[in-house]
Amino acid sequence: MNKIEALVRPNIRALCPYSTARDEYQGKLGIFLDANESPYPTGYNRYPDPRQKALKEQLGAIKGLPADRIFLGNGSDEAIDLMFRVFCVPGVDNAVAISPSYGMYAVAADINDIQVRNVPLGPEFSLPTQALLDACDEHTKLLFACSPNNPSGNAFEPAELEDLIRRFPGIVVLDEAYADFSDKGSLRGRLDEFPNLVILQTLSKAYGLAGLRLGMAFSNPYIIRLMSMVKYPYNINQATQELVSRALAQPIGDNVATIVAQRARVAAALPAFSCVRRVYPSDANFLLVQVDDADRLYAHLIADGIIVRNRTRVPLCAGCLRITIGLPSENDRLLKSFEAYEKGDIHR
Repeated sequence: MNKIEALVRPNIRALCPYSTARDEYQGKLGIFLDANESPYPTGYNRYPDPRQKALKEQLGAIKGLPADRIFLGNGSDEAIDLMFRVFCVPGVDNAVAISPSYGMYAVAADINDIQVRNVPLGPEFSLPTQALLDACDEHTKLLFACSPNNPSGNAFEPAELEDLIRRFPGIVVLDEAYADFSDKGSLRGRLDEFPNLVILQTLSKAYGLAGLRLGMAFSNPYIIRLMSMVKYPYNINQATQELVSRALAQPIGDNVATIVAQRARVAAALPAFSCVRRVYPSDANFLLVQVDDADRLYAHLIADGIIVRNRTRVPLCAGCLRITIGLPSENDRLLKSFEAYEKGDIHR
């Protein structure tokens, strides 16, 4: 851990975190007169558990990790922001990231006054390992990689990611938001081998809980402890903790399998339309589709009541729309809208 500790911002290493009376006392409590709450029960008159102990135990059983390796955030975006706040000195340190990828890496960096050095993906959206390493200097603290990647949809080979993690001298943040849809799996079970690895996952995609905003970070206990020191004390509200706990009791396997099957169906159907140049392979719950005129087709779909993501102005994605896989009936509607566009029945 000495190498990891050396990467931490000095003021964070020395930080005395906010602590509640309930953090400091271990045992069964019955009368709560410590936090100036209302004593009248509404179901939410008490502050939520700031450490989310019960929910972490439940998630740990699902993910195969002890609670001290789990951080829970208000979406994965909170964990992304904390990476910069924990490891990067504003105006001094920098991060490297693959490009194109999830836009919040750059936004969080800008908020924290940290330079991000974007490295274009290689041919067929491949992982540019050497170029990422070449972009580093003595002030590079973080490396962001998303696998399966957004918006390209492809997952990188585990061996490639392992090589990058071993060779990068800082913290590798591996965003696995879409890993449930990929047969390449997760590196979550390899954390003991990589003390410089932080894995991000989410309940927004496969678990269908985007509206509850619960993201997860997995790492070694030291990094998780640092993140917990810096976060706001009650970052996950009580209603979210309860609703997530209830939802975790429901299996997601059938829904994931249906989405994967529908992904294959839509990917096979789209090339029949002359406006479609290419459907890129996907390990996620979406397809990146290159078309003749992305702006025109996007406007048609919007007018037909279907919203997709126009990525034509994103590096390496000229002419591309990113299309999420919906319910079978929604996918049918999408294909019919493509058919209408093909026939010249253009919505304006």
